[in-house]
Amino acid sequence: MVVLVLLVPTPALAQSPGPSLSGVIDRLRNVVVGLLAGLATLFLTVGGLRYMTAGGDPSQVERAKVALRSAAIGYGLAALAPVLVALLRTVVGG
Repeated sequence: MVVLVLLVPTPALAQSPGPSLSGVIDRLRNVVVGLLAGLATLFLTVGGLRYMTAGGDPSQVERAKVALRSAAIGYGLAALAPVLVALLRTVVGG
């Protein structure tokens, strides 16, 4: 049995410059939008399930409405996150 060993030279690790403020702010915006949209979707699902299973119980219907309202606020904040980040960028000067 013959084993062929191939040696591939690996490039030296070059020092890359650190992340810029603009890049950090963009990544932060993406994380915030993702979290807000995910949580809003969770609240929308929970609110919908509560509403469907309320069976006419006023307290359960009210809890479902609160969850749906929270989902709407979360989606609104997720939609406004790029605007808020742009405002932060102008304040910081990045």
